[in-house]
Amino acid sequence: MAKLQAYNPYLPGWEYIPDGEPHVFDGRVYVYGSHDRFNGERFCELNYVCWSAPVDDLGNWRYEGEIYDKHSDPLCTGDDRLLFAPDVAKGPDKRYYLYYAFDFAGIISVAVCDTPAGKYEFYGHVRWPDGQLLGQRQGDPFQFDPGLLADDDGRIYLYTGFCMPNSPFPRAEHLCEDRGAMAVELEPDMLTVKAEPRFIAPCYANGEDTDFEGHEFFEAPSMRKLNGRYYFIYSSVNSHELCYAVSEHPMEGFRYGGTLVSNGDIFLDGAGPEEADNYTGNNHGSLVEIGGKLYVFYHRHTNRSQFSRQGCAERVAMLPDGSIPQAEITSCGLNGGPLEGRGEYEARIACNLMSGRGAVLYAMDRPLEPEHPYFTQEDGPETEGKPVQYIANLTKDSVAGFKYFRLDHVRSVSVWLRGDGAGRLMVSTGVDDPAAIRIPVRPTEEWTKYTASYAPPDGVSQLSFVFTGEGAVDFLKFELE
Repeated sequence: MAKLQAYNPYLPGWEYIPDGEPHVFDGRVYVYGSHDRFNGERFCELNYVCWSAPVDDLGNWRYEGEIYDKHSDPLCTGDDRLLFAPDVAKGPDKRYYLYYAFDFAGIISVAVCDTPAGKYEFYGHVRWPDGQLLGQRQGDPFQFDPGLLADDDGRIYLYTGFCMPNSPFPRAEHLCEDRGAMAVELEPDMLTVKAEPRFIAPCYANGEDTDFEGHEFFEAPSMRKLNGRYYFIYSSVNSHELCYAVSEHPMEGFRYGGTLVSNGDIFLDGAGPEEADNYTGNNHGSLVEIGGKLYVFYHRHTNRSQFSRQGCAERVAMLPDGSIPQAEITSCGLNGGPLEGRGEYEARIACNLMSGRGAVLYAMDRPLEPEHPYFTQEDGPETEGKPVQYIANLTKDSVAGFKYFRLDHVRSVSVWLRGDGAGRLMVSTGVDDPAAIRIPVRPTEEWTKYTASYAPPDGVSQLSFVFTGEGAVDFLKFELE
């Protein structure tokens, strides 16, 4: 059976799993994340679900079902409570422990299961030896976004932290604004803290004159051990990026390493925020080694807001000195190489999306201007009741970009569009493409197929679709032949 191609986002278009923590257990990669609602009004509204894929077939994702219900937590008092970003570690007893921050309670809850993606049952709260809960004792730092490391010697470490200046969120009064990301070691019971937290990365308030300056810790702590060194992955004060720091010890001595990925390719090749080539918002994810290759998992934003996020992943390379250059966001991160130059592709796998005036931050306190395109979805009866995702509102000079394809022997392109837009859709591999074409587009309420001859240069390249005209068009899919 032929392997499936792998795209970004790597899960179906109707699924919204941000904050992905990838782990390999018994030959499969499992992703544990939050669960956003399409068109939601808050982060992380739904119960935890899990998806997994064989390590040698990363386009073949399997839905494992719901693994944890928020009502299992004794703190849950209603359906409106939130389950924030989780992580999972395998304990000394070979069971699987799921750690999460329940809403803004400021403590860490734990659930347990005998298998990686079975039904987790509430187990307890992380606590001090005297039974007081971590985060509840006088002077305790605010607990949020747990990340776990099960070290090679069997020791278990928990990483937490949240350092958002002027937080708009309720119940987040203690934001450790003068400290940063913290680490504790846990007893074998997976609940009891051995000693006081150690702060391993500074927040914005004390990052000046450190190597973290400009990329201080904000949230989303995660730890991985690679080639004998500890890599601390986190979301910085810039929000759109995941950064990393490195140490020879799991609880001290971390040195800032750099940006792993930005969901707008900001900082890549020196690009500034005004040069973002995709809409940005917060970010959360981690590194994982799969089949001898290293990947960074992160998320993108859809539907004109920060509250409907989807998981993506990119291949990264570790250099001989242990550094990891910033990854470029693509449409084919888990594919092991470019996508085939022939076949049908959904527009939702665009990695670059922007209006004629560029891309912007999805702010939580103001609406998006009407000229901006965005990913959204609608019911699709031809897909067994699952919603269909597409790009909406390509206005004048808006760009949908896809990276990368092997375009050998392509001779035509078809696109499926609808909307009140009238003009042309330019298709090219970039500004220097001598074969670039312009497909006439007319207003239509139904998805309409347009086909044109197109013979791009052979080789690996991006594909760019630019609408030039009046009004706006929606973009469902395209086909290369």
